[in-house]
Amino acid sequence: MDALCGSGELGSKFWDSNLSVHTDNPDFTPCFQNSVLAWVPCIYLWAALPCYLFCLQHRHQGYIVLSRLSRLKTALGVLLWCVSWTDLFYSFHGLVHGWAPAPIFFVTPLVVGVTMLLATLLIQYERLQGVRSSGVLIIFWFLCAVCGIIPFRSKILSALAQGKISDPFRFTTFYIYFALVLSALILSCFREKPPFFSPKNIDPNPCPEAGAGFLSRLSFWWFTKLAILGYRRPLEEWDLWCLNKEDRSHVVVQRLLQERKKQQERAARHQAAEASGKRLSSEGEVLLGGRPQAREPPFLRALMATFGSSFLLSMCFKLIQDLLSFINPQLLSVLIRFISNPTAPTWWGFLVAGLMFVCSVMQTLILHQYYHCIFVMGLRFRTGIIGVIYRKALVITNSVKRESTVGEIVNLMSVDAQRFMDVVPFINLLWSAPLQIILAVYFLWQNLGPSVLAGVALMVLLIPLNGAVAVKMRAFQVEQMKFKDSRIKLMSEILGGIKVLKLYAWEPSFLKQVEDIRQDELRLMRQAAYLHATSTFIWICTPFLVTLTTLGMYVSVDKNNVLDAEKAFVSVSLFNILKIPLNMLPQLISNLAQTSVSLKRIQHFLSQDELDSQCVERKTITPGYTVTIHNGTFTWSQNLPPTLHSLDIQVPKGALVAVVGPVGCGKSSLLSALLGEMEKLEGKVYMKGSVAYVPQQAWIQNCTLQENVLFGQALDPKRYRQALEACALLADLEVLPGGGKTEIGEKGINLSGGQRQRVSLARAVYSDADIFLLDDPLSAVDSHVAKHIFDQVIGPEGVLAGKTRVLVTHGISFLPQTDFVIVLADGQVSEIGTYAALLQRNGSFANFLRNYAPALEDREDEEVLLIEDTLSNHTDLTDNEPVTYEVQKQFMRQLSAMSLEGEGQGRPVSRRRLGAAEKVVQATEAKASQVLTQEEKVEMGTVKLSVFWDYARAVGLCATLVICLLHGGQSAAAIGANVWLSAWTSEAVVNGQQNNTSQRLGVYAALGILQGLLVMLSAVTMAVGGVQAARLLHQALLHNKMRSPQSFFDTTPSGRILNRFSKDICIIDEVLAPTILMLLNSFYNSISTLVVIVASTPLFAVVILPLAVLYLFVQRLYVATSRQLKRLESVSRSPIYSHFLETVTGSSVIRAYGRSQDFEAISDAKVDTNQRSCYPYIASNRWLGVRVEFVGNCVVLFTALFAVIGRSSLSPGLVGLSVSYALQVTLALNWMIRTISDLESNIVAVERVKEYSKTETEAPWVVEGSRPPAGWPLQGEVEFRNYSVRYRPGLELVLKDLSLQVRGGEKVGIVGRTGAGKSSMTLCLFRILEAAEGDILIDGLNVADIGLHDLRSQLTIIPQDPILFSGTLRMNLDPFGNYSEEDMWRALEQSHLHTFVSSQPAGLDFQCSEGGENLSVGQRQLVCLARALLRKSRILVLDEATAAIDLETDDLIQATIHTQFEACTVLTIAHRLNTIMDYTRVLVLDKGTIAEFDSPTNLIAARGIFYGMARDAGLA
Repeated sequence: MDALCGSGELGSKFWDSNLSVHTDNPDFTPCFQNSVLAWVPCIYLWAALPCYLFCLQHRHQGYIVLSRLSRLKTALGVLLWCVSWTDLFYSFHGLVHGWAPAPIFFVTPLVVGVTMLLATLLIQYERLQGVRSSGVLIIFWFLCAVCGIIPFRSKILSALAQGKISDPFRFTTFYIYFALVLSALILSCFREKPPFFSPKNIDPNPCPEAGAGFLSRLSFWWFTKLAILGYRRPLEEWDLWCLNKEDRSHVVVQRLLQERKKQQERAARHQAAEASGKRLSSEGEVLLGGRPQAREPPFLRALMATFGSSFLLSMCFKLIQDLLSFINPQLLSVLIRFISNPTAPTWWGFLVAGLMFVCSVMQTLILHQYYHCIFVMGLRFRTGIIGVIYRKALVITNSVKRESTVGEIVNLMSVDAQRFMDVVPFINLLWSAPLQIILAVYFLWQNLGPSVLAGVALMVLLIPLNGAVAVKMRAFQVEQMKFKDSRIKLMSEILGGIKVLKLYAWEPSFLKQVEDIRQDELRLMRQAAYLHATSTFIWICTPFLVTLTTLGMYVSVDKNNVLDAEKAFVSVSLFNILKIPLNMLPQLISNLAQTSVSLKRIQHFLSQDELDSQCVERKTITPGYTVTIHNGTFTWSQNLPPTLHSLDIQVPKGALVAVVGPVGCGKSSLLSALLGEMEKLEGKVYMKGSVAYVPQQAWIQNCTLQENVLFGQALDPKRYRQALEACALLADLEVLPGGGKTEIGEKGINLSGGQRQRVSLARAVYSDADIFLLDDPLSAVDSHVAKHIFDQVIGPEGVLAGKTRVLVTHGISFLPQTDFVIVLADGQVSEIGTYAALLQRNGSFANFLRNYAPALEDREDEEVLLIEDTLSNHTDLTDNEPVTYEVQKQFMRQLSAMSLEGEGQGRPVSRRRLGAAEKVVQATEAKASQVLTQEEKVEMGTVKLSVFWDYARAVGLCATLVICLLHGGQSAAAIGANVWLSAWTSEAVVNGQQNNTSQRLGVYAALGILQGLLVMLSAVTMAVGGVQAARLLHQALLHNKMRSPQSFFDTTPSGRILNRFSKDICIIDEVLAPTILMLLNSFYNSISTLVVIVASTPLFAVVILPLAVLYLFVQRLYVATSRQLKRLESVSRSPIYSHFLETVTGSSVIRAYGRSQDFEAISDAKVDTNQRSCYPYIASNRWLGVRVEFVGNCVVLFTALFAVIGRSSLSPGLVGLSVSYALQVTLALNWMIRTISDLESNIVAVERVKEYSKTETEAPWVVEGSRPPAGWPLQGEVEFRNYSVRYRPGLELVLKDLSLQVRGGEKVGIVGRTGAGKSSMTLCLFRILEAAEGDILIDGLNVADIGLHDLRSQLTIIPQDPILFSGTLRMNLDPFGNYSEEDMWRALEQSHLHTFVSSQPAGLDFQCSEGGENLSVGQRQLVCLARALLRKSRILVLDEATAAIDLETDDLIQATIHTQFEACTVLTIAHRLNTIMDYTRVLVLDKGTIAEFDSPTNLIAARGIFYGMARDAGLA
């Protein structure tokens, strides 16, 4: 280098340490300034050029119009190039005139000039490629300016020293150059206008990141606006930005799908090549082997190929950050050496402090770029996986669907895709952790020699221990989940059957069951908490023990090993770096294990068979026909026998074809085969034209009724109204709260079965397709509606006349109007022809008709109209085809039931039908209004302090205090240990040795172990306190809910109550305690750091206040915004899964209407909505990180600065102590805000649980002062005195001033129309409803004076809907275990269940499934009868089932009641008159008052209301 600088006027020295280092006024030699400092920016730009050009070429953003800014930038670049070349020409001028300049004066201006030219060209090229803010050039100009500062100072100093300017020309050009460079730097910080011709951004609220400048991106400044908005008011969904184009679902999923397709094609080619190779060797085998199964390429490979580029970028960031993290310990060692050397020039210290700060800031910026990159990649992973799974779910075959439950498929999306998102941020640790460990061990070895191995060995030994603890924790978690599931299942059953529990007074038994499960759960929780305490102990003690063993080893190996501050504190900071990868590795490994399981499951799902889109030929067909099948054989799955075989069917255009046959003969399968849903084994299917399909189970989406009917088509009001009218939906619309705009719940929950089926039919009618496949749409509606629909829609006069209609039906009355009938038997066509022809043929069809006909001939059509839609919920009847006798009898009973409920013939039927629906609607409206008010109150704004106080009280105030004190003690012990270490390192060295090392080591060890023990104690206390809080909060909630009045359960959706028991209790159980411990940890860490720094450099106290203000300001902004973002994220997540669930269940309808792509788009939109809140949440964490770490970096800077300033009074040990503490503070500060924010969002659970623990309760179960006498009621007399009641305050009276007396042993039937108050009477008797005025007396005792359980346990009810709970039959009959085996068997004998139960191997311990699903409705009704027989009190209330349960059961129940309850008072709410015609008296209610009350014969003679009912029922 010296040669370059020549022997000219500059002298030839390149480096002179006396001038640059060992001086109080440092400077570089002119040669160094002219060479290295001038070249550094140039080298950077040329090095970055290839990659940058490559990136620019792949960027298609349109170009930016030549603006003023761009012209200015370009002009500056040209001027700089001119200035450099002026220098060059000046050197040539010198050469010509004989004073030869040094070679450097030719080389540098040439290099700088060419580089400036390159920069100018880059400015223009970037403009053409649409780059608005160039990071590469900002860094270049920044480097130019920084490297220019030194010559800037140097030239002025030398001019002042010499008293003259030695080279005026170069002096002037340099300052012009410097001014231009600074201007270029400032201009480059401004953004250009958006590109021209770029795809127009139509987003209403585009993400500011896309247009943000380089510096704004680096510091996440673009997020600030949202943070401030979130602080001012809670964020709403419309405040969120739209996604960047490259993060949107359709873009990400398309990329992934294309990549998968490429790989599949590659795999197929590879396989074909292999196969052809084999074929040559063994042709015969291949022929025999059949087609080879295509191997699915690994899904992971497709993922990596799609997202590989961003992964590489993240790796670069991570690598730089890892390397940077090792610079600060080296700088610390320089700083300590500087403090130890009193003769060193002061500027060294300031330089080191500045470098520490710069290094920390760079680390912060790069780390958060890395995190942003990797988390966004995780988001894309999840988007891609969800999209691919969704698309696959739309095309899987039915056999695949049968193998896996819908829940499992949804789990792929919710759990497994989420796992990927969670593991992605850690994936780089696979290479980064080993790298960090190797580097740390290398630097430690340099510092302490082989003694390091002792510390490292200890760390490695602790890994399996940590692993073992983690495995045990996982096992506990799995077991705990089992208990939690069973508790939630039991709770959901209790909430479902709460009314029955209240009527039977069974709450205590179920309360005990829940508490027993909870006990087990808490036992496990306690064990897990102790384990957690152990792992905290290990985690806190590890760094300390490692330092202890290493330093102990170091001083004990050799007497001459002196422990000085540099060795001790540099080692401590290196061990702190080493701690992180070692702790992360076990976590990473377990995460990877989980993710690999998820990957296998996803891979398995994606490689499943898909439906063959070609199996139905859509293009060609025989003229005149729309549907033909030639010799078709179909199966549901390859491994099942064919369901349909050798079908030959031709349907002419515009024909109405009926498909009939017994249950299970393949009628529905035929339609599925036409839709291409079945696997075709042989034959051909042709279908020409668009298709509409109405399945047997109506599939209703969770959207408005109108959207369900339109099903993605544009609204044509006239056609829409016509469709509704034809499907008899107009009357329903009048009743629904929002008409056609009414939101329909999931699976059509707020519509009756008949309404659902009609909506499904209206969807088909509106679609205006060419072919209509109708799978028994008339069975779910009542006969008069069925007739209406057939006439108006399906039949020859209907809306669909002229279209091709294939109708599967059980309704025989419609067959004469069809064009021809296909009769199926055992999957084959047994007969085909017109109705008349088939009757004459006298085949199986004719027999089938004769069985049915009598039932239909008995009644005229007009009378059929009496049948109401009450049956719409009980469609099971229509599925089994009963025998004649059954049908007739059923028919009779329905008629009698209907007329009894009816309003007389005056009013039109269609309006009447909606009574039940109206009730539902009112209830839903009440619910809706309540939902909104409740939810809003809870979720907004900050959490009140009272909630924290509530939790502290639940943990126990003493425990809370002890935990805080123990943490304080631990911090004190930690500070003590480190201060002791610092004192040890500052101890004088005698003869190259330190004397009392063993005492030093002993005290250090004692302090460290004390610190560990205090942490462990506090963790154990927290564990005990946390479990206690969980127990108390759950207990309060459970006891309150069991005692809540029935009205509470009527107005509150059970889902919301269940949410308190599952999610909120889960947070209290598992999340709160660890979060609080973490918060205390980081809080005390931060405090102790400040204490140590202030104690060692008191000057630091000056900057604490401004830094604290900045920190708190950032914290307030962040917590408010992130809390709301998190909430929006969780709210927008469930629609993705519920829409997926809906899609999986309705995939055949979606495919039939050809709407797969629309649904993919809807799913993408829902995922995007969710990502819209995830993305700012990720950005908010980065925004916070950069700002908080900046505060931390300032702490490092000021600590080092003040140490340098006060170095005369400080020992190296103290400086080492305070700076090594400062280097850790960043992490603590960051964690503190995160945990505060977590705690705030989680403590809400306590608030929500508290809210439901304080709702009002019903009357006490037992009133000790006034218990009824034993054996009460003896007579069974019931008296109502001036009794009035309302359902809830503010509603109208349902019973008005009722007075009546029932003598003991009387049998009284209660009748009246819907809403007359029949059921309310029984509810009053049991005090489910409390009196508004008046009294009820039983045997002269006022029921309002005694406890609820004393009352309810002495009455017996057989409720309307038989509810069973999962558990043994014994538990369902007698949950308290009050009765003997003989009693139970006798009750079963009398209730006709004896044969069934004794045939079960388990007998009385027969397991009933949830809701008694494994028993028939009739059997469940008999179980309720058995309960009544066991209790056998003097008063029996029988609430007849509205659903016409099967005849036999009904007869059995009536007979048993006649014989077994002969001496009892029986009150029957009758829906069918024939059951009460022989009762003592009949009470007729009308609008809540008594209309008639006398014996049945007298009432019929009086020709009043009862007579009218009896006449309609054909009994009078």
